[in-house]
Amino acid sequence: MSGMRFTPKGYGGRRRDPQQVKRDGWREQGVLAVSVDDDRLTWPERELVRQLGERLYGQQEREARHD
Repeated sequence: MSGMRFTPKGYGGRRRDPQQVKRDGWREQGVLAVSVDDDRLTWPERELVRQLGERLYGQQEREARHD
């Protein structure tokens, strides 16, 4: 089928990089999206992220942990 293409508002165009979405979320709304495995964080920072996540949302569904 040929003819006009209709793209609803907000669709199409350039897709933002996931890191840009996270950055914008933090800067514009104060929402932080961070992986507990982010290599940019030190071990104490990753542990803090893990503890916050567990406090707010409960334990992750992972394979058995060996703590």
